[in-house]
This record gives sequence, structure tokens and C-alpha cells, in this order.
Amino acid sequence: MTVFDQIFYFLFSRYKQSYKQKANTIALFYISALQIALAFLLGCFFAAFLSKLHVDSMSSDKAWTLFVMLAIAIHFKNWISYNGNTRKVMNAKLNKKKSRKFHMSMLIALPFICLGMGLILLQAI
Repeated sequence: MTVFDQIFYFLFSRYKQSYKQKANTIALFYISALQIALAFLLGCFFAAFLSKLHVDSMSSDKAWTLFVMLAIAIHFKNWISYNGNTRKVMNAKLNKKKSRKFHMSMLIALPFICLGMGLILLQAI
């Protein structure tokens, strides 16, 4: 179980009580948004780092195109992973164990923090 699986299951079980049919969709979009924000932060870090080293490896337009393709791939991978039988197996595994508790305010703030830090790094270019 990865951290993303644990966060997905925590959000799924939390929203399953109030939004019965939309809980999977909410958790799926959150995990996708979190992973895309982390990819954005990592890309901004490497772009700023390589620009300070005066390395021209890729143009800005190509980098944004690559980021959009990566975001689509991340969301598709999560959609495949967290729908159907995989989620049922994960539910069965985690129902037997005591699942980790996360703070909802921190989970909500985490993608925004990643985006903010990424924008700060983009200004350093």
C-alpha cells in the first residue's frame, strides 16, 4: 500500500458516509489533483535548477505540452487503478487493518501548497 492508496481509502471511507455514490469520484479527483500538483512542483524545481545551470534542454512550450500529457496519464492511471476490482480488493485489505487517520485540513491544503511552491519556483527562472 502506497501513501496515495491510504489517502484514497481514507477519503473514500470518509465521503462514503455522506455522498454514497460520489465518494469514489471525489477521492479519485483528489488523488489525481495531488499527484499532478506534485508533478508540477517537481517539474518547476528541475526547470529552475537547470536554468540556473544554464542548461537548455527543452523549450517552455514543449515542457507545458509534456506536463499536460503527464497530467492526463496520471488521471487515467488513477481511474484504472481505483475503479472496479482494485478498489474492492483494497477495501477488503484495509477493512481488516486499522487505517491511518489524516487531517482533512492538511489534505485539502496540500495540493494548494504544492501549486504555490511551484509558482514560486517558476518565478526563479
